Amino acid sequence: MATKSAIRAGPSGTPQRARGRPAGKTTTTDSPARKSTAGKTKPTTSPRAKKAGKRPSNVQPGDPTPTGRRRRYKPGTVALKEIRRYQRSYDLLIAKLPFARLVREVALDLLPADVGAELRWQSHAIQALQEAAEAFLVHLFEDTNLCAIHAKRVTIMQKDIQLARRIRGAWGGLG
Repeated sequence: MATKSAIRAGPSGTPQRARGRPAGKTTTTDSPARKSTAGKTKPTTSPRAKKAGKRPSNVQPGDPTPTGRRRRYKPGTVALKEIRRYQRSYDLLIAKLPFARLVREVALDLLPADVGAELRWQSHAIQALQEAAEAFLVHLFEDTNLCAIHAKRVTIMQKDIQLARRIRGAWGGLG
């Protein structure tokens, strides 16, 4: 006969027998728990290794294999890859059409209304402005990074940009 402590209610509310030994009964012949199982291998294979050779029944032999989870890189690895990629490339990083729209908008604001409406731009002129703007920004961020390193930080902050611009002077290192 089962004791009161050995029977419990299951998930559906029906009584079930408790797993393991009944409460309060211990034996002195039990072996002590082992500290580690390192170095011991089981001769059986894992369930994943068994399933590796089988295909689901609805997959045909010519179908492409489904990709598993995407690779998870350590923090900073992708950033370093991007840095190397952009340092190798010579192409412009700002999109051309939004930059051209910005240039035209600034030119319309700076010029008188009668001149700005009929202003036309050569594509090489906008490309030259974009090259100069990106070179200026890259140089500014280099100086900003040096300011952050000088402050014993690796993260650039707004105060680093402000300091770099202040040190450069009114023309910002141009001329």
